[in-house]
Amino acid sequence: MAEKRNIFLVGPMGAGKSTIGRHLAQMLHLDFYDSDQEIEARSGADIAWVFDVEGEEGFRVREARVIEELTEKQGIVLATGGGSVNSKDIRNRLSARGIVVYLETTIDKQVARTQRDKRRPLLQVDDPRQVLEDLAEQRNPLYQEIADITIRTDDQSAKVVASQIVEKLGF
Repeated sequence: MAEKRNIFLVGPMGAGKSTIGRHLAQMLHLDFYDSDQEIEARSGADIAWVFDVEGEEGFRVREARVIEELTEKQGIVLATGGGSVNSKDIRNRLSARGIVVYLETTIDKQVARTQRDKRRPLLQVDDPRQVLEDLAEQRNPLYQEIADITIRTDDQSAKVVASQIVEKLGF
């Protein structure tokens, strides 16, 4: 790659953004960042704590700040939080500063992949499936709106999906 291009992964919880992102960055010899991990590192607390103390609104302010800063870098793979696309500013920033890859997955796969994960504050409810369905209805059109490439992750390993992304990017 003559020029260092950014690759931004978007998609719902459980789509595999972090795992696929790590593989992709390794394959392309790029730096990998996860916006949620960056928020945790900077706040010194996990995402659930940030949600508890600051609410979702406070979390989204932190998320916007982190994504603003990370998207200014060159030659990175960034796994974004599933809800980051709710912000028009973030959508515009991602579209303008890199290649956006939408990792698409079914609600069934999301439920299976997230059911034991206590680090997802929005899913700590009686009916996480309903939450995932509601989020999909709201967010999937936003992922599609900014995606340069869409890849379904359901029945493939993270490594295979990362290889498919590399192939579609022509790197």
